[in-house]
Amino acid sequence: MVSVVIVAIVAPFIAPYPEDATGATNTKERLQSPDRAHLFGTDALGRDIFSRVILGAALDLQLAGTVLSIAVFVGVTLGAWAGFMGGLVDELIMRTTDIFMTMPDLVLALVIITALGPGIRNVLLALSLVWWPGFCRLMRGQVLVIREEQYVEAALAMGASRMWIIRQHILPNCLSPIIVRASMNMGFVLLTAAGLGFIGLGAVPPQPEWGAMVSDARRYFPESWWLSFFPGAAIFLTALGLNLIGDGLRDLAEPTARR
Repeated sequence: MVSVVIVAIVAPFIAPYPEDATGATNTKERLQSPDRAHLFGTDALGRDIFSRVILGAALDLQLAGTVLSIAVFVGVTLGAWAGFMGGLVDELIMRTTDIFMTMPDLVLALVIITALGPGIRNVLLALSLVWWPGFCRLMRGQVLVIREEQYVEAALAMGASRMWIIRQHILPNCLSPIIVRASMNMGFVLLTAAGLGFIGLGAVPPQPEWGAMVSDARRYFPESWWLSFFPGAAIFLTALGLNLIGDGLRDLAEPTARR
């Protein structure tokens, strides 16, 4: 997984044909199998697949990371406020959360993107709306436990504001489960984004999004197997690595969960 992150960072500097990710075509070299000049072969427009795959790593990882950052910020903020305030505020936030969680993640994302249209920004917005409720519920549950602690009650008795208590006492004690959940969800966000790209609702061509690359390769399979194999392998290995990291962090945070 570390190697994927490193590749994503240095991809603009090591990609042999960076222009192939920005719309350049070379039909004279279309559908060439892997060789020295093109390690992963070329696609139907003569674009170097190796360059597009490694440049796509940055696109997909940035998308997944941004989605989770937004989802964590919104979910943690609303969850902390709901758990600490209680009453009408809690009821309003949790009923809103229930509405978002009544539909399967992918179906809700499809509905949002269908309404807004394809594109990275709309995918980012749709997936952020899909993933924040889980963090909201997690944070609320943590706050309901922590707010009963004596040091929180003492801070309230001394006149500390609720925002100060949330920031100084509650958030630091909730970081571990939030980080674990975020790391475990990142692989699923990546797979969902790739799935949306596969059905044409993700990145807009010529952006080198892995799911869209696999989709474009369908008509040439199995003769030109390399068109789908390499971006598909990138999706699989990256999602697997992210899930393994999430499992490792969960085991560190919850030793009793180990088997």
